[in-house]
Amino acid sequence: MKLGIIGLPQSGKTTIFNALTRSNRPLAMSAGRIETTTAVVDVPDERLHKLAALFASKKIVHAQISFADVAGMGSGDSGQGLSSQLLNALSGMDGLLVVLRAFEDDSVAHPSLTVDAARDLAAISDELLLNDLIIVERKLQKLTEERGKGGRDIAALDRQLAHFQKLHATLSDNKPLRTAGLTDDEITASAGIGLLTLKPILVVANLGEGQPAPSFDTPLPVLALQGKLEMELAQLPADEQAIFLQEYGLQEPGSLRVIRAAYDLMDTQTFYTVGEPEAHAWMLRKHASALEAAGAIHSDIARGFIRAEIVSGDELLELGGMSQARDKGRLRLEGKEYPMQDGDIINVRFNV
Repeated sequence: MKLGIIGLPQSGKTTIFNALTRSNRPLAMSAGRIETTTAVVDVPDERLHKLAALFASKKIVHAQISFADVAGMGSGDSGQGLSSQLLNALSGMDGLLVVLRAFEDDSVAHPSLTVDAARDLAAISDELLLNDLIIVERKLQKLTEERGKGGRDIAALDRQLAHFQKLHATLSDNKPLRTAGLTDDEITASAGIGLLTLKPILVVANLGEGQPAPSFDTPLPVLALQGKLEMELAQLPADEQAIFLQEYGLQEPGSLRVIRAAYDLMDTQTFYTVGEPEAHAWMLRKHASALEAAGAIHSDIARGFIRAEIVSGDELLELGGMSQARDKGRLRLEGKEYPMQDGDIINVRFNV
């Protein structure tokens, strides 16, 4: 899972990046430069460690999220959409974290002079939508010219034209493409050209210490973090974090809340492969099939898929082992279409 962190200048998105990744990236960046810094974070998973202990696994492999701090937002007021550098950086992301400044700090001036999270979210949303509208209009123009020249399957061109006209109608109505109700095939047909309003978005309100979360009307999921405080927490050794959390009345680090929100945002769940050599957590789309789970492990396993042995990780831990699960009838043989559940352990029988 790759998530890009974006925001207007002085929103504190690098502070949020440092808080999520335990990094120490400088907060002041050179004006006008588009830079991307990426860090990979293990997804904390108590169940994975319990399964590893049960199987005496020699190695533990966590599921991972890649966070990218992408500089350069806020240049769309030229009317030309996002720069090619920024578009390239964002196009490779699975989803976006939009950081909104909610904190007051006289030493760090807001580009608009006043702090207004709702206004900033509208500005960023408009910039992303403008980018997509420009891309779709260019695509429609190209397809129309190509159809006029002939030489290609006219029916195929007409299908493409109809598809991009649908996208254009949604964007012209000032609606992001993720609200257009596109089918999987339509989403696939829209891929590869840098459409950003198709991507899931999580809004992160960056608060000052002790500040209540602002309220504003948006259909997007919103998470409030005390960014500077969370960054300081992330820099502490693990044994000191508990004291810090207690001192500031926090139940858990904000990074855990963001990870859970990211799972929900991307409609993602975890499944496992376990054994003595390795206990491995894998990410998978919710309700994806056993065949897709096999493909996530290795393409050859999916290609030679015969059957899958499935058992719930929680049930396995409760019963105490595979033999007990087998005796209780909890270890099942499933086919390719079995919808994987969060926490499932899978062992694929395959032949290639």
